[in-house]
Amino acid sequence: MGQLKQPNRQAVLVVEDEPLLRMMAMDVVEDAGFEPVEARDADEAIKILEARTDITIVFTDVDIPGSMNGLKLAAAIGDRWPPIEIIITSGHFRLNDSSIPARTVFFPKPYDHAEIVVTLRWMATQSP
Repeated sequence: MGQLKQPNRQAVLVVEDEPLLRMMAMDVVEDAGFEPVEARDADEAIKILEARTDITIVFTDVDIPGSMNGLKLAAAIGDRWPPIEIIITSGHFRLNDSSIPARTVFFPKPYDHAEIVVTLRWMATQSP
């Protein structure tokens, strides 16, 4: 038998092109008690968001391939799906509150897994 999906587990979309980093982020999301959903780039993330209504948080890297980077993806999500909370991370950029969309938190890499877990759980209480 396959794994049974827990009925009340919120889904978190993880957008990361590096396979090892994506796996680690998916583990952090799962450890926080959420259902991780993976995307390798912004285009795949948009397709997933268009197909699923259960994504409440997006966890994305800034530097991702495709038609837009993580910042543009966050802006697109804010326009199309305003209730979705967003975590942006980067090892190359340092962002402040004025350079990121509303409902977004930035973490520089390497990020503290415990801080991500706390932020995910806090964001889950903000979603309608």
